Amino acid sequence: MKLYCLSGHPTLPCNVLKFKSTTIMLDCGLDTTSVLNFLPLPLVHSSRLSKLPGWVSKDGAVILEKARDAVFGASDSLSIEELLDLSTIDVILISNYHCMMALPYITEHTGFTGTVYATEPTLQIGRLLMEELVNFMERVPKAQSILYIPNYFLNVCFLLVMEVWTWKRCYNMQEVNSALSKVQLVGYSQKVELFGAVQVSPLSSGYSLGSSNWIIQSHHEKVSYVSGSSLLTTHPQPMDQSSLKNSDVLILTGLTQMPTANPDGMLGEFCSNLAMTIRAGGNVLVPCYSSGVIYDLLECLYQFIESANLGTTPFYFISPVANSSLEFSQIFAEWLCHNKQTKVYLPEPPFPHAELIQTNKLKHYPSIHGDFSSEFRQPCVVFTGHPSLRFGDVVHFMELWGKSSLNTIIFTEPDFSYLDALAPYQPLAMKCVYCPIDTRLNFHQVSKLLKEVQPLHVVCPEQYTQPPPTQSHRSDLMLELQPPPMPYRRCSVLNLPFRRRYERIYILPELASSLVPSEITPGISVATVSAVLHSKDNKHTLQSVPKPPPVPPSKKRKRVIEEPPVMLAPKPLLSGAVALEAFLVTLQKHGITEVKVEETADGHILHLQAEDTLIQLEEDGTHIVCDNEPLRTTLRDLVLRFLQKL
Repeated sequence: MKLYCLSGHPTLPCNVLKFKSTTIMLDCGLDTTSVLNFLPLPLVHSSRLSKLPGWVSKDGAVILEKARDAVFGASDSLSIEELLDLSTIDVILISNYHCMMALPYITEHTGFTGTVYATEPTLQIGRLLMEELVNFMERVPKAQSILYIPNYFLNVCFLLVMEVWTWKRCYNMQEVNSALSKVQLVGYSQKVELFGAVQVSPLSSGYSLGSSNWIIQSHHEKVSYVSGSSLLTTHPQPMDQSSLKNSDVLILTGLTQMPTANPDGMLGEFCSNLAMTIRAGGNVLVPCYSSGVIYDLLECLYQFIESANLGTTPFYFISPVANSSLEFSQIFAEWLCHNKQTKVYLPEPPFPHAELIQTNKLKHYPSIHGDFSSEFRQPCVVFTGHPSLRFGDVVHFMELWGKSSLNTIIFTEPDFSYLDALAPYQPLAMKCVYCPIDTRLNFHQVSKLLKEVQPLHVVCPEQYTQPPPTQSHRSDLMLELQPPPMPYRRCSVLNLPFRRRYERIYILPELASSLVPSEITPGISVATVSAVLHSKDNKHTLQSVPKPPPVPPSKKRKRVIEEPPVMLAPKPLLSGAVALEAFLVTLQKHGITEVKVEETADGHILHLQAEDTLIQLEEDGTHIVCDNEPLRTTLRDLVLRFLQKL
C-alpha cells in the first residue's frame, strides 16, 4: 500500500492511495494563493492600479503577465505528472466543496476515465463556487498589453520564475459541467464497492454542508481519511467519530489554519468592530466565499442586530451565485445539525437569514450593476468575494471605500495573508480588522480524537509534526503521538506500514455440503477440501473439481489424445499432540525400554539407545530418524495413535 502526496498545502490536500489494485485520489484542492502575486482585476479601468510600477527580469527573458486569463496557479497536484500518471486514477473521493476546485483540471486534461464520489451538498455548492470563479474571470475586460508584476513583490519573483510554468489558465463552464457530470452522489454511511476489492463510505465531518471523512476498507484492512473536520456545534451534522475506530492507518489533513484563534472569540470581535464602524457612520466590507462561514456570520448578526441597534442598517450579499447559495442552505435539511433539522418540520427555515431577507434587512444581488446601484445606500455592510481581493466585486469596494478612515474591512477567511491581500491598495486609509474564523480541528482537539479512536498508524503533513516557524517555542501547536506520526511532503511517496495478511474466499454450497468437519479442540472443527480457486473482479470462490468428461467409444483409430492429469486424493492431515508420558508407556509395552529423554526449546528428543534411533517430538511435527525400516514403520504407527486424522 502506497500513498502519494501531490499537494504541499495541508488544508487543500491532494493525495493518491494505492490499495488492493485500486488507485484512489483523496481530494483535489486548488491552491489560489498565487493570485496574491498579481494586480487586482477591476471591473472598470483603474488609473491608480494601472500606474503601479512593474518588474522585469534583468535579462528580459521572463515577463510575468497581469492576471488576465491565468490568474492563479493550479493545484500543486497538477505539476507532478512525472511522479504519477493521473490517467490511472480509478476514483476520486471529495471531502468538501473547498477541496474539489481543481476537479476540471484532473478530469478534463489528464485522460481520467474514472468516477468521482461526493455528497449532494458538496456537489451543488462546489458547482456554485466554480461558477462564481469562472464568472469573476470572464466578466473582466481583457487587457491588450502585457502588464508586469509590481515592485512590492520583488522578493518573491525569483520563486515565481521557477514555478510560472506550472500555472494554469482558469477553466470555463463547459469544462466545469463536464467534470461535474462524472460525479456520483453518495450519502453518509453508504457503502460503495470499488471493483470488488475495497469499499468506501463517507462519514459526516462536521465542517460544512455535506463535508465528509472517508472510510476505505477491505475485509481485513481499514484506512480512514480525515480531512476538514470540526467538533464545534455549527450548522452541519456533527462529526461521526465512532466509525473511525479500529483503523489500521488514519490519514490526517485539513486541520485549522488558525490554531491560536478561538472561533467564538473571533465572532465576538467581528460583531463589535462591525457595530463600532456603523455607529461612526462608516461602511463595513467583508471579503468572503459565497458559502460556508457566511451562514454562521449571518446567523450571528441576526441575533446581534437588535441588541446593537443596527435594525436599520442594510446588509448586502453580492455574488453571481448569492441567491442559489442562500436557497441551497435552506433545502439541504437532512445534512444539517439536529436543531436545524427540527425547524424544517415546524415548519420554519433552518437558517435565520430567510427572515432577514423577508424583512429586507438582507438583500442579495448577482453584481454591483443593475438593481444594486439604484437600491444601494450607506452606511451598510457588504459581503462579497473574492477573499484574496484580486478579483470579484470586492475590488470595486476597495477602490470606493479605501480612502476613508470611517470604513472598515474585516477579514474572516483564513486562506490568504491579509497583509499581502491589501498590498496593491496601499496607502490605505480604511481600517483593517483580522478576525479569521476557522472551525476545523485544532491540535488539542485532534490529539483527544486520536486517543479515542486509537488508529495503529497516523499519517499527516510534515507541517503538523513541528511548531509553526513563527512560534517555534509552541510545542502545543504540533502533533505529539506515540508512536510518532508518519510525515509526508509534496511529491513524496510513503509505503504505509502494514501488509495484507488475509483474503476472504467464498465456498459454493454444493462443495460446502460435501465437507466432513472434525473437532480438534472444543468449539473448533477442521475439514480438508480439494477444490478449484476461481478469481474474478477481486472476488475469490472455491468450486468443486470438475470431473473429466468420458471419452466416447470409437472404432476408428485416432491419435492418442493426452488425458487430463489424474487428481490424486490429498494425504490426510494430522492434528493433536503426542503426550510424552503416555508415549513412553506405549514404547515399553512394545519392548522398547532404554529411552533417554532430552528436553529442547521446541519439545523433546527421545534417544532409543538399543535401537540407535532418534524421535523428535515438537509442537508442529514429529521426526523419526531410523535406519531400520520395519522399526521406523512401527514407531510411526505408534505416533499416529495419539493423533487425529482430518
